[in-house]
Amino acid sequence: MKKHIPLICLCFIALLLTSCGFGGKGEFKADKEIAVFSREDGSGTRTAFTEIFNIVEMGENGTRKDRTTKEAVIAKQTDVLMSGIASDRYSIGYLSLGSVNKTIKLISIDGVYPTAETVKNGTYAVSRPFIIVTKKEISPATQDFINFMLSKEGQAVAAESYISAVDNAPEFNSSMPSGKVVVAGSSSVTPVMEKLKEAYIEINPNAIIEIQLSDSSSGIQGVIDGTCDIGMSSRHLKDSEKAVLDQHTIALDGIAIVVNKNNPINNLSSEQVKAVFKGEITRWRELIEQG
Repeated sequence: MKKHIPLICLCFIALLLTSCGFGGKGEFKADKEIAVFSREDGSGTRTAFTEIFNIVEMGENGTRKDRTTKEAVIAKQTDVLMSGIASDRYSIGYLSLGSVNKTIKLISIDGVYPTAETVKNGTYAVSRPFIIVTKKEISPATQDFINFMLSKEGQAVAAESYISAVDNAPEFNSSMPSGKVVVAGSSSVTPVMEKLKEAYIEINPNAIIEIQLSDSSSGIQGVIDGTCDIGMSSRHLKDSEKAVLDQHTIALDGIAIVVNKNNPINNLSSEQVKAVFKGEITRWRELIEQG
């Protein structure tokens, strides 16, 4: 009998840990605090998320006040955020839909589940466009690169990580122009732009594409000031910007709200998400009781 005591003890400890919420499926304890995971200041994903859910308050002089709860765990990389959500059953966070893997659980918002189709048809509202902007008159090399982005081949590149924005895009036929094209702006758009650059240069090695990472507003202003040829933006243009610039949407990106795989929650309203990330709702029971 004594030989079985260590094994019995180990099984009891494992059962105890599981019931307390440390790994395994076990019972989900609704009284537990919600562990909020967010991205760092300056993240394009955080900017879009906080604006969509009105977590940012805008001042009269154009200042932004991000009201994300101070209790949030800040993840500086997408994979760090996913690892945190996967290891904490009482957590919630957000990330690009294209980055979601099977270690975490997607939930629907206002009854709409995030997919490429629902993002594209607008029924899933938690999304953002990846936009490029130019002046009205542009160089042949700039035009050729834009033609590639909006072509069948370019949209296939965009769809590898995000959602294509152009249906029935035409096949690309390059005029093979030479020249340098400076692209600047959004850190969120930069990864797909790097892939578009690589694919385009293979077709037209005569062109030089230089990509400068900053933010959406800097890229837009750079085009207006003439310091870059193409501006990258993950936000919509203001009316004053639309008046002087041409714009094209090269891809779409859904922002997924994610929880631990063992979380029973399947849907949240926009107002609930806002309240959680502002720290107004702090325990899972409040969300479960609201339905």
